[in-house]
Amino acid sequence: MKTTLATALLFSTALAAPVLAGGFDEAALLAAAKSEPALTVYDSTGKIREQAEAFAAKYGLEATGIKSKAAATIKIVAGEAQAENVQADVVLVSDLPAATAQLIEPGYAASYLPEDMAAKIAPGLQSPLIVSREPVVWTYNTALNDACPVDNIWALTEPAWQGRVSMPDPLAKSMYTDWFNQLAMHHDAEIAAAYQAHFGTPLETEFDSATEAFVVALAANQPLLTNSDSDVALAVGAPDATENFLGIMSTAKYRENENGMKLGICASMQPMVGLLYPKFMLVTEGTDSPNAAKLFVHYMLTAEGWAPQAIDGKISANPENPIPAGEPSGMEAHLDGMLGYAAATSGDDWASRQDWQDIWALARAGQMTQ
Repeated sequence: MKTTLATALLFSTALAAPVLAGGFDEAALLAAAKSEPALTVYDSTGKIREQAEAFAAKYGLEATGIKSKAAATIKIVAGEAQAENVQADVVLVSDLPAATAQLIEPGYAASYLPEDMAAKIAPGLQSPLIVSREPVVWTYNTALNDACPVDNIWALTEPAWQGRVSMPDPLAKSMYTDWFNQLAMHHDAEIAAAYQAHFGTPLETEFDSATEAFVVALAANQPLLTNSDSDVALAVGAPDATENFLGIMSTAKYRENENGMKLGICASMQPMVGLLYPKFMLVTEGTDSPNAAKLFVHYMLTAEGWAPQAIDGKISANPENPIPAGEPSGMEAHLDGMLGYAAATSGDDWASRQDWQDIWALARAGQMTQ
């Protein structure tokens, strides 16, 4: 069965993780935080600067938000911990497998769930704390099409779409190799069913899974690979485009529609419209601002704190924080078509990354065939 938004909450089974002790007493935390050094927070979005500034203004504290990709953040936190010179205090990291293996398991970072949030946030998102899930969706150009020109992912493996599917390079953005592994482990029957629905015959393959067969076929069809979701958005939704491209990207890029881009969600795509990719929020071990860090974690779980990222379609772990009506992609109407991420098997994603990278590279080079 497809994992919808509702079942994704249950599907993201909790992992064993260090958990900071203590409840949540805002006044006591603030009083203690007043004597702590300035707070430093890392996240992969520039919105973290705005959020840190708003937090500082709200509580009369000093806080700096730094935009940093997940791999760089993990390297910084691990290096500081090993050097016993911890500068980062709170980190938001979207690479769950790497964060689990390189930050949580060595004890360089811990999870903190404010006591008053425990009844609001689904158990599977609590330990380690998943602060949000980001929709990544199949996208088409609305100026060239009245609706998405395909309704099945297997169509993208056919000659008609050779070189006209755009996506970030899986060899550079591990989210996609994690996605491949998640599909193989938890949704392979759906991939096989989608094949039969599209081609009219059951999938017969010598590969280990229907997912592997799909990945090989997609890679062999020479998709246009990019360094970022922004480049995917440009390839797919440029207002002056004359040739159809389809892509997969974060809904955050749909804000560019206000600047003339023509991005639309492939709402009928089977077996999934997209996926919900989660993000950890962790407090570093050895932080010299533990009380400010706890205040910040709580702040980010409130509607006020999360608002700057909510407008990009990122879904707060706290269901009381609504998706804004002005969110530009309209993805809320399609949440039932998105697959959740099973955090409990992130270790398998980590262990299999090289295997999926090899499969992708060999298929793209024409050295693997169905």
